[in-house]
Amino acid sequence: MAKITLDNLAHSYLPNPSSEDDYALKELNHDWADGEAYALLGSSGCGKSTLLNIISGLLQPSQGRILFNDRDVTHAPTAERNIAQVFQFPVVYDTMTVADNLAFPLRNRGRDAAYVAKRVQEIAAMIGMEEMLNRKARGLTADAKQKISLGRGMVREDVNALLFDEPLTVIDPHMKWELRTQLKSLHHEFGHTMIYVTHDQTEALTFADKVVVMYDGRVVQIGTPQDLFDTPEHTFVGYFIGSPGMNLLPAEVQGSEARIGSHTIALPAAYAPPVGKAVEMGVRPEFVTFTDDPAGLPVRVRRVEDVGRHKIVRADHEGTAINIVVPEGASVPEGAARVAFVPARVNVYADGWRVRPTEAPTGKAA
Repeated sequence: MAKITLDNLAHSYLPNPSSEDDYALKELNHDWADGEAYALLGSSGCGKSTLLNIISGLLQPSQGRILFNDRDVTHAPTAERNIAQVFQFPVVYDTMTVADNLAFPLRNRGRDAAYVAKRVQEIAAMIGMEEMLNRKARGLTADAKQKISLGRGMVREDVNALLFDEPLTVIDPHMKWELRTQLKSLHHEFGHTMIYVTHDQTEALTFADKVVVMYDGRVVQIGTPQDLFDTPEHTFVGYFIGSPGMNLLPAEVQGSEARIGSHTIALPAAYAPPVGKAVEMGVRPEFVTFTDDPAGLPVRVRRVEDVGRHKIVRADHEGTAINIVVPEGASVPEGAARVAFVPARVNVYADGWRVRPTEAPTGKAA
């Protein structure tokens, strides 16, 4: 197990980068705690796999250092980093049995036969392949082969870190839930440092102690799933986490008021005039409610989507979309209506980044 330190780390695939835009991975300075489970979450091309490959030693960074427990491993080969990595697509030895595939990392390190047999049985049970241990890997489905890859990554107990690069892409949905549960169980039992790359928010939020959200080559927030939901530090976090994502309304903010389109509403706290080209007010659909208060924001209801446990109301204010989540069974007005925001759940953003209020919240309704 290892604490992983990213020290002034950045990477460009260009030979002579001349600006920040030339970097696929922009400068990072973070300490990732020994024994925690992290998820690297973001859309395709945001730098997740680049960062993971630098940590594993498959890629040398353009600048900065990687440290494992304060030991500089920036130029150390992968074999010396004592990590296990599972890739997006299965990597197995087709001529070996399932059991031999799982045993390979342990035999390669000279572990005794009794220990190898014990660990192979434990991991086979974990990935649901006890009945296939004597079968050759050749001819198995991609789903089964990826479970072998996962098992081989998890079979060692002495690794500094376990790295997973979108490992459940080829796994059927039902098995995804089971394997994520098993990974969590493994983490709680052995305390490995785990880093799990995914573009799927459900995978990230159900797997990780801390989620590392990446956008455009930059880490925009590290936090618990609750942190990301309650207080998105960047509009991308608000948009990417949650279904539907956060409502973002172009606004002019002055003191404790925000002008949205032609309507002014009260804010729960006072703000200095935000500096930025794009100022927005953000509030999640779960914290928008219909109201009879004439001070509420006028909207027009366009359609209602019943998803079982709740309804998603698609509305807009002067052409700007607003999503509202209402409980199943609650009535929804037709056409013109007004909405209010839960005061403590309103955030202000300038050029994508959350702005802190200059005064504490007052508790009044938005």
